[in-house]
Amino acid sequence: MLAYAALFFAAFVAATIFPMQSEAALTTLLLNGYTPWAVLAVASVGNVLGSCMNWLLGRGIERFRRHRWFPVSDTALARAQGWYQRYGKWSLLLSWVPIIGDPITVAAGVLREPLPVFLALVTVAKVGRYLAVAAVALNLL
Repeated sequence: MLAYAALFFAAFVAATIFPMQSEAALTTLLLNGYTPWAVLAVASVGNVLGSCMNWLLGRGIERFRRHRWFPVSDTALARAQGWYQRYGKWSLLLSWVPIIGDPITVAAGVLREPLPVFLALVTVAKVGRYLAVAAVALNLL
């Protein structure tokens, strides 16, 4: 159970604006015989919820944006907003991509993307990425 909790934590934090990777934890559990569907479910739920944290951050970003401690630079946020405004909600399908994915989910909150649309697109992206990682780890591809 502790392994699943650690995976959830890694996946959650990896989806936020803090630097962390969850693929190694997912792969380690798979290679050590943990149930693949349980591993995929825990990682996916953690990662999607982490992206929801970004969305919430985006919703309230204007209040905190000018503070020195704020973890997203104006440049990164402007780039993500430009990307999001150009490609719209479909850019959320890239929420799994390192470096650009997290700011896109923040931009979705800033630009008031409805939560159901956000959840649907981010879930497709995050689950798809973990399915691909699991397939490689288990030599299914």
